[in-house]
Amino acid sequence: RPHRYSIFEQASIVEGLVRHLGLHRQRINLLSHDYGDTVAQELLHRSLQRWVLSVMLTQLLPCCSELGLNFSFPGLGQCLGPTRSLRRQSTGICGQQHRPLPNNMFLSSILQYINQRKKHRDRWVGALMSTSVPLHLIYGPLDPVNPHPEFLQLYKKVLPMSTVSVLADHISHYPQLEDPTGFLNAYLSFINSF
Repeated sequence: RPHRYSIFEQASIVEGLVRHLGLHRQRINLLSHDYGDTVAQELLHRSLQRWVLSVMLTQLLPCCSELGLNFSFPGLGQCLGPTRSLRRQSTGICGQQHRPLPNNMFLSSILQYINQRKKHRDRWVGALMSTSVPLHLIYGPLDPVNPHPEFLQLYKKVLPMSTVSVLADHISHYPQLEDPTGFLNAYLSFINSF
């Protein structure tokens, strides 16, 4: 039986690691993507009184899908932009070759976080809306999960205090893989701004 992944469990693991490393009283820059964005939102919710965090979200699906915009989830292999060599290299990450358990139970177990996002939307989006922690979005406008321009319009409406870096037009759902230099420059620009 596959492990039942939980956003709360993952956040507790991160908190345990932070304590173990002696960083619980330190400023922490948290970089997240996709599943990790929801873990980051739970950490932000828990940390409003305890940690100093800066959070950069490379995707913010809960904010988008659970505020009334419903987008379909294409196959993960479709989430990369048109860079063919990258698409070939990443089939182990995004394509059908990633099947560690029969019937893709592993992926199904992890994707339960989408149900958790819906159930705990107010908690997690509320944490983003009420925080004074710096937030930043690095966005690929060709992202089929968070389509342009609707996603950015909603993001800016819900989180007007967040800054945004929009990468080149051909960048999609995995900007850290599709444009590592642009992604790194956007990240460094953000963390050097405060």
